[in-house]
Amino acid sequence: MTERRLIIGGNWKMHKTPSEGVHAAKALRVKLINVSTVDVVICPPATGLVPIHAILRESNIKIGAQNLYWEDEGAFTGEISAPMLRDAGCDYVIVGHSERRHVFGESDDQLNKKVKKAMSAGLKVIFCVGETLAERNNGEMQTVVKKQIQLGLDGLTPAGSRDLVIAYEPVWAIGTGVTASPTQAEEMHGFVRHLLAKQFDETTASQIQIQYGGSVKPANADELLSQENIDGALVGGASLDPESFTAIVKAAEKITN
Repeated sequence: MTERRLIIGGNWKMHKTPSEGVHAAKALRVKLINVSTVDVVICPPATGLVPIHAILRESNIKIGAQNLYWEDEGAFTGEISAPMLRDAGCDYVIVGHSERRHVFGESDDQLNKKVKKAMSAGLKVIFCVGETLAERNNGEMQTVVKKQIQLGLDGLTPAGSRDLVIAYEPVWAIGTGVTASPTQAEEMHGFVRHLLAKQFDETTASQIQIQYGGSVKPANADELLSQENIDGALVGGASLDPESFTAIVKAAEKITN
């Protein structure tokens, strides 16, 4: 097994009120109390960050945000800055999720500015890449992911990449119940690591955690997480249920041990 730690992230998306999030966080704090060999991150909606951090402050579970803006402050109604996220207790932030790219039209240039701002504030970035079904059917998946990596991470140094996690999320597998096969996922993860070696260097690429995202469930977690270049999972729907999320973390822990 590689020296890279497995990282399991839960992206709650626009689910759970602050009180519902606190309830789930309390359950996870108990269920995951003995987990020490896997990095665990949950990303609630912004309204839940402060109360959930209060619950998890002394635990082994880190908090992440789902988005940020690239300025520290200003007349940007509805946006949240990196300093705000740090003060709210965040260690991580998701940048470039396919829903931000495709639903909200965020460009590679905008995402690059977000990555740099997050890292300058001391946040670890979970940077999402992945192709649509049409792009995969056209054989364009590597071209698409290469562009997302090159433009999204432009200007980063190998030293800066210490705060980087990549999440490969085929858009056709997110929230659809369809999962990339372990072979498909491993192939693309290997390709992403090859791109990171060209972007930075071989040593840096070997140290960066690359998660898989896209309909990860307790039933398929073990097979996916056993692949050489898959260093964890960014979990959507299954992360909303503490039992299911715990089962995925435990699968990761079993592989690590």
